[in-house]
Amino acid sequence: MTFFHFNSLNTLHFSNMSKDTVLFLFFIAIFQCNLSTKSHSGIILPTQLHHDSLVSSPVSCPSPDRNLYYQPVIGILSHPGDGVSGRHSNATGASFIHASYVKFVEAAGARVVPLIYNEPSEMLLKKLELVNGVLFTGGSAKDGLYFETVGTIFKKVLEKNEARDHFPLYAICLGFELITMIISEDDNILEEFKAKNQASTLQFVESAHIEGTVFQRFPPDLLKKLSTDCLVMQNHAYGISPAKFLSNQKLSNFFEILTTCNDEEDKVYVSTIRSRKYPVTGFQWHPEKNPFGWGSPRIPHTEDAIQTTQYVANFLVSEARKSATRPVAQELFDNLIYNYSPTFYAKAGKAYDEVYIFV
Repeated sequence: MTFFHFNSLNTLHFSNMSKDTVLFLFFIAIFQCNLSTKSHSGIILPTQLHHDSLVSSPVSCPSPDRNLYYQPVIGILSHPGDGVSGRHSNATGASFIHASYVKFVEAAGARVVPLIYNEPSEMLLKKLELVNGVLFTGGSAKDGLYFETVGTIFKKVLEKNEARDHFPLYAICLGFELITMIISEDDNILEEFKAKNQASTLQFVESAHIEGTVFQRFPPDLLKKLSTDCLVMQNHAYGISPAKFLSNQKLSNFFEILTTCNDEEDKVYVSTIRSRKYPVTGFQWHPEKNPFGWGSPRIPHTEDAIQTTQYVANFLVSEARKSATRPVAQELFDNLIYNYSPTFYAKAGKAYDEVYIFV
């Protein structure tokens, strides 16, 4: 009789077999072993899931949500001066946008239209009809035409939202300070803090609800690291303490405090706020710097810091996709940031790598 079997040592025994039969069974055993190895591998390719996987089939992609706009545009307000030589006066006529803000928006899947602060108001308002959200940058100007322009745009943002056009606003550093002044109706509400060129943590207030906020999509481990690791960059001399913030009824009614930070003297200031009614978020810190700022060795560049920036940028653009604005293509093309070229200043020893200048 011809037979074969495996013993407890998985050794194959043969008896009364021809040489050809033995070779045939040997190759069958190797083939079965390969199949077993593939089935127990840690990674299974889609083509390994079905026997008919090698047969091509039409790809069925889900239809995009028709309520969302997948070509969003963010308007970024320029700041007085050229951003390099220190000309921050309203009288110069020049204005600038640090390229890091532009890259911040583009990295999340949106394009940028520069809102030049001293252009005619009718032109500025027309540009606001081409964008799906607005970003106020950092800087130092707190009065004059720039302050008036910020107020005009901020009012328009609220009007759009009242008219059921979901229209987000990010206000960063100086932008945070300006909307605080506008809502409080107090030009002297800001306090002095020592938080220039400082990496820091973010401390979430106990009453904060992150659902629907910029922090909602953060993974739990990254949220925890925000309060233990220095993942964000501070660069400001002014701010507002939680006590002063909460004592102003206009501010506390309009905004909810999400996070606080400590300056170099351990004084606590409000660092992240969000409107209770509108898609408006204020950052005293700089979410745009981690991946795109190289002027200071204190800017965090760890993987966690980069992910922090990406989640913050993604939230802005996800909110902008909800906007009802659908710009005319040619008008949009004529006003996109692509019509301008950034200037490289780091090579000359300046603090910022690239700056868009408008004259």
